[in-house]
Amino acid sequence: MTTTKLKFDGGWSATVTGEPLDLVPRLRGTFLIVSPYADRVEREKFLAHTFGSQDWLWDLPDVFRFAPSGRRLVGAEFRIPEESASVEDSARLLVAPEVRPGGLRADEVKDFRHEMCTVLCRAPGDAVLTCLRDLDVLNEPLEARIGIAPDVALLVQHGTVVGWSLTDPARYLTATYADPDTPPPSPATRRLLTECLDLVTAPVVDDLVDGEPAAIARLRAADETLRAQREDRRRADALLELIATYVEDYGS
Repeated sequence: MTTTKLKFDGGWSATVTGEPLDLVPRLRGTFLIVSPYADRVEREKFLAHTFGSQDWLWDLPDVFRFAPSGRRLVGAEFRIPEESASVEDSARLLVAPEVRPGGLRADEVKDFRHEMCTVLCRAPGDAVLTCLRDLDVLNEPLEARIGIAPDVALLVQHGTVVGWSLTDPARYLTATYADPDTPPPSPATRRLLTECLDLVTAPVVDDLVDGEPAAIARLRAADETLRAQREDRRRADALLELIATYVEDYGS
């Protein structure tokens, strides 16, 4: 059965359309941005002229923004969770429905709140990052994957949005609101993305907080390697931004 209606938190709903967003995803730190704005000022204007789910002070739900005229999805933001699933749990995601490109149209002009995901599943080599509401999602098959933008899909189970995925995350790394570089990421960048994701998610991040020497040594080594990397410089800067707070807090 083809999924045509999606449920979000709080009983809010939207209809799947045939028009995905024509926007390049931007992976900035732990935030995935799929929106048209180019800086913070434009972001504030964008939020003011759209409706849906948005972040507030001290509250970071997933962001889905819709245009009041036509009620179509015009932007989204997601945050990568700090908790990584085990390799065994992540492997349970290898069988998933094919991505079906599609946009969203809100069923009504109404704000809502959609809780961010709590667990990150990582494919081998971090070729795909999949973020889930919780691990219970893995107990049953996914019903659909709706591709709302290039390489970005919403995961659907029983008609409800239970997560999202980003394919080839290394390609979309950026340290600013600017679009990522067009050439593919270098092999070194791909390896360092995996190392940095290890460092900022559990269990390694817990070792950093606890001052474990091995974890701190890994953090320092990643920082030094990224600073010395000459190729794919803008993506290297993006990875430096990803680990910057941890280097400042625990690297010394």
